[in-house]
Amino acid sequence: MFAPLATRAACIGLLCSLAACGSLAPPEDAAFNIEVPSAWGASSASDVQAAVNPSGPGAAPVSAASLAAWWQRFDDTQLEWLVGSALRANTSLQGARAALREAQALRDVAAASLWPRLDGSASAQRGTLGGHSTGNHFQAGLDAGWAIDLFGARRAAVDAGEAGVDASAANLGDVQVQIAAEVALTYILLRSAQARSAIARDNLASLQETLQITRWRQQAGLVTALESEQALAAVEQNRALLPPLQTSALHSQHALAVLTGRPPAALPDLADPRPAAAVPQAREGLALMSIPAETLRQRADVRAAEYQVAAALARVDQAQAQRFPSFAIGGSLGLSAGSVGALGNASAVLGSLLASVTLPIFDGGALSAQLRVQQAAMAQAQAQYRAAVLTALQQVEDALVALRGDRLRLASLRVAADAASNAASLARQRYGSGLVDFQTVLETQRTQFATQDGVARASADVGSDQVRLFKALGGGWSPNVETQNR
Repeated sequence: MFAPLATRAACIGLLCSLAACGSLAPPEDAAFNIEVPSAWGASSASDVQAAVNPSGPGAAPVSAASLAAWWQRFDDTQLEWLVGSALRANTSLQGARAALREAQALRDVAAASLWPRLDGSASAQRGTLGGHSTGNHFQAGLDAGWAIDLFGARRAAVDAGEAGVDASAANLGDVQVQIAAEVALTYILLRSAQARSAIARDNLASLQETLQITRWRQQAGLVTALESEQALAAVEQNRALLPPLQTSALHSQHALAVLTGRPPAALPDLADPRPAAAVPQAREGLALMSIPAETLRQRADVRAAEYQVAAALARVDQAQAQRFPSFAIGGSLGLSAGSVGALGNASAVLGSLLASVTLPIFDGGALSAQLRVQQAAMAQAQAQYRAAVLTALQQVEDALVALRGDRLRLASLRVAADAASNAASLARQRYGSGLVDFQTVLETQRTQFATQDGVARASADVGSDQVRLFKALGGGWSPNVETQNR
């Protein structure tokens, strides 16, 4: 009898020693060894800085705190209200918050497995045989059990859950970043359409005045019907521009309502354009002092990808630990008697103690396959992290280049618009005096409208570039949200 027991013990010891040869820590990977540049766009840094920071050295430097509520830089109360409403009621954010609560609950489930388990039970039984009572039986007891986490499988599960909570918190921050930027971009599109509509209406009024002058001159025999028809065509061609712009404004208005968790037609106040500064832009330039590495730490999506790698690494540790023996102890303490009163007797006390060990000997390769599954999942998480880092770097560089180009374009268009307005005014005056022909007037008015419309579109592009730059720099959330949601 003792020989088989000794043989079993020797086998278990041998298997344990073989299993101990494997390391719980996976080999070091190059996933985080990504080459990050030391500065943004070194080849054109001065040009980019001049475009981003037109206010000069006095502009506020970029930091996590200054980027958390970047929309306040636009000095637009409606924009601030819209972003605040969206961050409270947007359906995507509500789903992200629910996902965070789910991750926290899953972490707590994993953490509970580290503690002993204690269950209570009670029962009462009455039996009969052939119509006669066979007696009563009463029982009450406690059952306890504890799976000893000797090799860290359950601890690794807790670590994976903790990393999952951090990743969900960062994902919530990323959704906040996306929603805030989407609201701002849609709002700028709305104000741009309204500003362009106002320019088109002003130009329409000017063309109608020119048409009236042309008809008077036709009645006086100074011009032919050709000029009159050309003037009428210009008027109606300009009038046809208004419906698409109005449609675009209404679409943006509906989108903003949905982004704030409301029905599409719930924001009628946005339909009335403001009298001035219709296209919002940030009030000051950005002193882009942060280096790429700091931006990557600020980006919510990069943090989420990093935490996903940590969670995957913990799951690999868990899968490795499950190949080791598992140990558990348990016991029960109870009372059993034929009557309730007899439960207090010493003879009614029942107790037991159990210690067990489980060693996987043959499972058809399931545990090894599960380890490979988690290692492949970790490789995917690492690849996603690298992609998130590279995408973040690209988005900042693209935003800087776009902002630089659109600022230069806006400056040129403003000069052109002023010159075109002066030329159109002079042409109308000289046409009324018969000093220039109608084609000159028509051409100057078309140029005036094109440049003014170009200024409105370029202003919207600059505002949108600023929003995209804030978003690319990781603005719109607070990194402390992770610690707040633990």
